[in-house]
Amino acid sequence: MNKKNIIVGVDFSNSSHNAMRHAVSIALKTGAEIHLVWVKTPGVANNVTDDGGDNYIHKVQTSLEDWKKECKMEAPNVEVNTVILEGKVHTEILKYAANQSIPIVVMGTHGTSGFEEGYIGNNANRLIKEARVPILIMRENIEIKRDLHNIYAPIDLSFETLQKMRYATYLGKCFAAKVLIVGVYYPNNADTRHIINVQMRHASDMCEDKNVRHEMVPLTVHKDYVQTLLNHAHELDANLIVIMREESETDFTSSSNMTEILSTSKMPLLIIPNVQSAGLGR
Repeated sequence: MNKKNIIVGVDFSNSSHNAMRHAVSIALKTGAEIHLVWVKTPGVANNVTDDGGDNYIHKVQTSLEDWKKECKMEAPNVEVNTVILEGKVHTEILKYAANQSIPIVVMGTHGTSGFEEGYIGNNANRLIKEARVPILIMRENIEIKRDLHNIYAPIDLSFETLQKMRYATYLGKCFAAKVLIVGVYYPNNADTRHIINVQMRHASDMCEDKNVRHEMVPLTVHKDYVQTLLNHAHELDANLIVIMREESETDFTSSSNMTEILSTSKMPLLIIPNVQSAGLGR
């Protein structure tokens, strides 16, 4: 079986450090290999140091090795690689991920550090829009239990909504976590309820097939779609939300909702692209 790979976008901020710690937790449960990836953008050395590019890169290499040591202290049997690339951050990380077997990218959404202000924050949306692999995104300073116990999987009217269940059940199995299959009645009418109920049963069957603990939870949404779901996930003590990247305005991650989700979610978001590509749960 091909080795799973977790690519962590690093800028040495608190946000990317938090992302790294979540990556370690997943690697411990899945046997994945970790890649700590820093991308040098054009002109960055001149912007942050007077010592020249070589000294700056040496500083980055030293910091990457320190982070690698931290990973190995918690997960001594997990293979950890340090990687320096050059170019546009989102482009280079996605190109690197595409060359790994069964990849997932883990990123923080707000990058602020002495290395490069806004490094991660300015690239999270680009990563999400262009990725053909799963992206695990989390805001800076999210303090949440890394050992997954409740995985929140909203089921909506979109044709692709059940694709997320492959990843939800995989992580549910690895962490012995419960998958919360949340049927979102939005808009709330008889046709919607019928379709969502059918989809929830299919999702339940997928959990049964993998012998994963699960619960079906209906949720009626009248307004404030994003905040209703985020509050509901918090009330159910979830510590991961698994969602699809879709374009429908009824979808949790439609373009009009993405900024609000990334800026307000109190838990990590695993965003699955609507493509038949390799991912952590293969």
